[in-house]
Amino acid sequence: MSMDLAPSLRLLLLAGAIAVLPLGWVWWRQRRADARTRLAALTALALFLTFDLIVFGAFTRLSDSGLGCPDWPGCYGHASPLGASVHIDAAQTALPSGPVTFSKAWIEMIHRYLAMTVGALILVLAVASWIWRRVLPLSPWWATSTLVWVLVQGLFGMLTVTLKLNPAIVTLHLLGGMGLLALLVVQHMGLTSSARVWSRAALRLLGLASVLLLLQIALGAWVSSNYAVLACNGFPQCNGAWWPDMDFGHGFTVVRELGRAGSGDFLPFEALVAIHMAHRLFAVVSGLVLLVLAHVLWHRLAQRRAALALLLLTLLQVATGLSNVVLGWPLVAALMHTAGAAALVGVLSALWARAALARASS
Repeated sequence: MSMDLAPSLRLLLLAGAIAVLPLGWVWWRQRRADARTRLAALTALALFLTFDLIVFGAFTRLSDSGLGCPDWPGCYGHASPLGASVHIDAAQTALPSGPVTFSKAWIEMIHRYLAMTVGALILVLAVASWIWRRVLPLSPWWATSTLVWVLVQGLFGMLTVTLKLNPAIVTLHLLGGMGLLALLVVQHMGLTSSARVWSRAALRLLGLASVLLLLQIALGAWVSSNYAVLACNGFPQCNGAWWPDMDFGHGFTVVRELGRAGSGDFLPFEALVAIHMAHRLFAVVSGLVLLVLAHVLWHRLAQRRAALALLLLTLLQVATGLSNVVLGWPLVAALMHTAGAAALVGVLSALWARAALARASS
């Protein structure tokens, strides 16, 4: 049985062509700079596009476009929805409100184009890191690890489609995006930032905040991938009760299909309530720790810009989280909630990088 690689090759060529534009712009602007500055600019570009990719991935999910092209990596075997117009038209005619429409196909493919562009830039970043390894303060293995990471992300992107939006895969895909963002932040800080000394107590607090943020993002992804945002009506109560009926067993069964319990039956509503409430309650814990960290940064470590960023982002998460519940999950608030989570990952990753630089220089 032969495999048609033509669509994949066309997609790779398209991604390379798209990546040439921002890459050429950065290289032209930094043409007289040294290797460290040029690599820092390239890392910043990849970081910016990765942040955009995370937010656009949320838009793809929230607009129900995750299966806009039900195969991978192309769209019905084509490099764009233009070539797949006959298939899309047939699917849309058969089920007008279904997962495949022209608009959803374009949203899904633009997400893939952006992902492949980020991958192409990270490939260039890895190659450049090895070429200039003797004049850089950062090991090229950082960029190489990032390249491996983005390839694994591509695999999860494929599984997201082929496994029909399996909640566990969707959640891991979002966490992988956050991990990719963190890797790029650390690399950029290693190329551009100065060291900041942290006490052991402050480092433990930073570690606690990082773990709690990771868990809260995982819970948020589990809420979103199971479409449990609207399982609770009202705030601070949920469906008129402080402690509503909840089914944590079914809600947190990881290996199952979307909308189904582990047994294959439909997922009970109480399971969705449990998923929502877990995220809501854990937000209190993680939010308080982030605010304590902001206080320590401001008053004890003299890192006031980081403290202010942490404070504002935590408040933004609270505001957008509440908006999702009381306003019926508006698209703008949902996107800002994802963007705020990504920004918090970026701030904490930058703080870790500064602390690591101080330890390395001591």
